[in-house]
Amino acid sequence: MSRTPLLILGGGTTAEDRARLEAAHASVFAKDFDELAAMDAETRAQVRAVAYRGHYRFDGTGMDLLPNLEVIANFGVGYDQIVVADATARGVKVTNTPDVLNDDVADLAVAMLLAQCRNMVEGDARVRRGEWPQKGELPLNRKMSGNKAGIVGLGRIGREIADRLAAFKMEIHYTSRSEKETPGWTYHGNDVVSLASAVDFLVVAIVGGPETVNTVSREAIDALGPRGVIVNISRGTTIDEDAMLDALEQGRIAGAGLDVFVGEPKVNPRFFALDQVHLQPHQGSGTVETRRAMAMLQLENVTACLEGKPLKTPVN
Repeated sequence: MSRTPLLILGGGTTAEDRARLEAAHASVFAKDFDELAAMDAETRAQVRAVAYRGHYRFDGTGMDLLPNLEVIANFGVGYDQIVVADATARGVKVTNTPDVLNDDVADLAVAMLLAQCRNMVEGDARVRRGEWPQKGELPLNRKMSGNKAGIVGLGRIGREIADRLAAFKMEIHYTSRSEKETPGWTYHGNDVVSLASAVDFLVVAIVGGPETVNTVSREAIDALGPRGVIVNISRGTTIDEDAMLDALEQGRIAGAGLDVFVGEPKVNPRFFALDQVHLQPHQGSGTVETRRAMAMLQLENVTACLEGKPLKTPVN
């Protein structure tokens, strides 16, 4: 085995996760591609596996810096920043960390919808500011249970969200590439406009990447209507963000709960003036337990590659 078979790539890697990777395999670290490019060619040539945790594009240019690369083990279920076609063309496998984060992301989707419907942030603020005695109760807000929910993408996470919303006595509609086995939920094929026109709440749970840009289009947002609420825990790019902002500002939809944004962590300041929008800093999988499980699955994929065993969760 080469002296440094593992490259830990990405400034987002925590000290705990980096220490775990380094204890398992001889490693080098680079916070970004500039640091990787500055590394001596001999060291780069020894790298067989990359433990990747970054929010910047990993394409053939970066891969070519590592001539003996065998696997890119991504931290996260979404791998839209890795150009899988470039990896496949070079014989490089890509892995991700699915399933272990489903519960946390689904929980947050439901929490944002509850917070938006029940105006919970303003309620908390009114109590904290001591304004309850003077201002009294909040204006009546909106019941969440018993409405119709549409899931854009009934995959692993989408299914968990749908199961939770069904427990809130909701009628479930969904889109997916193929019809799923469900307890009688309504399938809309890939027609997001049809889905939006049939529901009160539209929850976006598809993967990111070029193929899903603006899947929730201006037409779909208009179809949702003035009582409609959008929840997005996928990627900011999956919604026509400008169209959503226009609809929110003009009262053509009722609100939104958003954990992801175009160009994050910078967020369009138009959102900040909207009281009917609940905003979160892309923290869907952000619990101690789930982030540790993601790190362990990433390490399992790295180890499997370096030991010549089948990868745990291959993408390509």
